[in-house]
Amino acid sequence: MWAVSTVTMLVLAGILPDFRLRSADGDSATDIAVTAAFGAGAFGVLSALVWPLLVRLLLLVPALVLGLLVFFLNGALLLLALRLNPAERGGAAWETAVVVAAVMSAVASATGAALAVRDDDAYRRRLYRLADRRRRRAGPPCPATPGTVFLQLDGVGHDVLTDAVGKGLMPTVARWLNAGDGHRPTHRLTPWRTDWSSQTGASQLGILHGSTFDVPAFRWYEKDSREVVVCNRPTSAAELQRRAARRTGHDGLLAVDGASRGNLFSGGAGEQALVLSIATRRRSRENRSRAGYFAYFSDPANAVRTALSFVAEVGREIGQSTRARLSKRRPRVSRGGLYPLVRAFATVVERDVVVAAVMGDMLAGRTAVYADLVAYDEVAHHSGPFSDDAERVLERLDRSLALIEKVAEHAPRPYRIVVLSDHGQSPGETFRARYGLTLGDLVRAGCGLPVPRRAERTRSGAEARAAVRAALRIPVEEGREKYRPGRRSEPIVLASGNLGLVCFPDVPHRMSKEEIDARHPALLPTLANHPGVGFLLVRSERHGGVVLGAYGAEIPLDDLDDNPGPLAPFGPGAADVVRRTHSFPHTADIMVNSFYDPADGEVLSFEEQIGSHGGLGGAQGRAFLLSPRAFSAPAGDGAELVGAEHVHRVLRRWLRESDGPQVPLGQDRDGEEDERAA
Repeated sequence: MWAVSTVTMLVLAGILPDFRLRSADGDSATDIAVTAAFGAGAFGVLSALVWPLLVRLLLLVPALVLGLLVFFLNGALLLLALRLNPAERGGAAWETAVVVAAVMSAVASATGAALAVRDDDAYRRRLYRLADRRRRRAGPPCPATPGTVFLQLDGVGHDVLTDAVGKGLMPTVARWLNAGDGHRPTHRLTPWRTDWSSQTGASQLGILHGSTFDVPAFRWYEKDSREVVVCNRPTSAAELQRRAARRTGHDGLLAVDGASRGNLFSGGAGEQALVLSIATRRRSRENRSRAGYFAYFSDPANAVRTALSFVAEVGREIGQSTRARLSKRRPRVSRGGLYPLVRAFATVVERDVVVAAVMGDMLAGRTAVYADLVAYDEVAHHSGPFSDDAERVLERLDRSLALIEKVAEHAPRPYRIVVLSDHGQSPGETFRARYGLTLGDLVRAGCGLPVPRRAERTRSGAEARAAVRAALRIPVEEGREKYRPGRRSEPIVLASGNLGLVCFPDVPHRMSKEEIDARHPALLPTLANHPGVGFLLVRSERHGGVVLGAYGAEIPLDDLDDNPGPLAPFGPGAADVVRRTHSFPHTADIMVNSFYDPADGEVLSFEEQIGSHGGLGGAQGRAFLLSPRAFSAPAGDGAELVGAEHVHRVLRRWLRESDGPQVPLGQDRDGEEDERAA
């Protein structure tokens, strides 16, 4: 590597006019070669010794800023390496030093990878050295029992996975499922059905902590605290984790010798990196979320490679979005602003850091590791679940699985790799694109409140205003001037994919259908009869809870099994999850699920997404569990895996089968009897 770096420096000195390896008077070829060798060696030593210290000092810098600083820090190290030469022959301008350092780090990384690939013994020795170093720091030797790695492919639905395997996009997964040459498959694929709130906040909380109770959506308004809870907000994630721990009576799936990487919640793990629920705490030994960045970026080759991949991904996104816009592809959403940077962070930086952290956990011999790879979910939201853009991400995720599988061969204990998803995604255009107004506009129109002019001109807006006038017995020709709503707070309208929530904050309790009709007589009919709405859930003073649909459909929750009414297109299990959500203390006054077309699987997102999840309808509610056959079957013969809490109980059973951490069962109130029966 030193020799290759020396040659690289000589080549760059010949190409770049501001980079020199000789003095002004000129030097012999031998002197120039010695200067290059000295500079390359000094740069390598500084990268190994000084770089980790610099990165540790910069842990408080945001990740995106750190990625940009990588190049300048590398350039500074190169200038320092040249100054260390006692002959003082070399020199470079600042901007040239940045380029030279980046190229040399990239070449060093490629050279090291090539040497490791060509020499399996060298690769194995390096991994064993890393493993031995980690084990010495960890203390006691690793047990001989298998460890378990749980890898969550965020947003990859069961149908997307099987389609990708069929197309040859995920050869590692295909090999696990269909091992040829006389070998049996090593894994089994099991679908599982999510709750009504088919999104990462609810699913991952249930998988890691065993409870999805009172998580009605990705974001919702709580009247008692007068706050909007958002699952990917650090304070909200910390509170949801505390509530789950109180309800179940245990810390989580990873409470004993576990590691949590890139997740919303910790799962009770002692080792945590990029975990949202601990992001608000003061940094300490118990709070090592930023340490995940240090562990990865402490290697300058990793830092440069990820930074270059980040820039390439930004360019890839700009090119793909430009082609979609020029070809007038439909459906389509805006992909400008900061989105290219957000996508590159999710698909490059977070993936690289999380995968490296998982590899480190395996080399350290930890018992249970849970990591979330969010790349596919981010891209599918804006490009579509079955788009070419999303398929390219699946290919890269499969390569990450292959890398983790390779490292498992060199870990100090055997590992079983479980791959799962938290939900899928359903395609379809946005509610706004189809009807010209948002759900919030429709709610305001149904309440008789002013709406933007663009919404007034739409058919939906006009129909809503006419319904308000008819309900209030206002002559059409008198218009809005005669109607003045009282001094009430306006409704809060929130969206979680194709699930909408309407809440009246001035009423301290969950309003009933009768109360809503008395205050806004046209609101519920306006929403229920809109072609973009599938059904509504509201509380009823007479029936306890009712589902409302078009043409006056009103089905009590207790009667849904015999007469599903507007829930019929959403398939089996819809009635159960709606009834469960109705029991939550913080369910909204009005729960709105968008229209769903079973023929093409499309829904209408209330957010600006053409691949969405969060409600009922289509592939978003059908996730997968890919598990080693060494574990017991996830469910009994003919049984269906339903809900994230059920998945949690299955994963906990598998850890017990491996003599791993045992979560206390005594206070686990939800589903313990079901698990014993299974």
